[in-house]
Amino acid sequence: MIEQGRRLIESLAPQFFTAKSRATLGASIGGHLRHNLDHYACFLRGIDCGRVDYDERERAEGIETQPAVAVAALVRAAEGLGGVAEAVFDRDLLVRMDTGDTDERPWTRSTGRRELQFLLSHTVHHYALIAMICRMHDQPIEQDFGVAPSTIKHRRRAVAAPAACAR
Repeated sequence: MIEQGRRLIESLAPQFFTAKSRATLGASIGGHLRHNLDHYACFLRGIDCGRVDYDERERAEGIETQPAVAVAALVRAAEGLGGVAEAVFDRDLLVRMDTGDTDERPWTRSTGRRELQFLLSHTVHHYALIAMICRMHDQPIEQDFGVAPSTIKHRRRAVAAPAACAR
């Protein structure tokens, strides 16, 4: 999925990468990518010590405004995930993020693998918004960009298995 983001950035004109979209409340494609990458960075920073705080995001503007900086951050995220030992994903973690209800931000129990599932879901959500922006402006985009892996598999099975004839 990270590779999909890199291919998209490399296919876009720089001005389109930073253009604000009314459809997503003024966010740009670069803004959505930066937001996602912030979450990956928080995960990678906290996985070894067992505490992931998704509110400790850097919000580096360069990722949001400069396609080359965003591509480099995507590469770092992919390398970082690839460098985590498999056993680490099964360790218990403490995770927190602002839920907006109170000023308290309690730590919640999780695992590295569960947080990878969160990151995937979060990425799909933001990629779907990016895909919507691209389609609204007739920008070419991969057919499966912003589509959950389970939906892609379901679609492939549906095409492979012809519908039963009605009797």
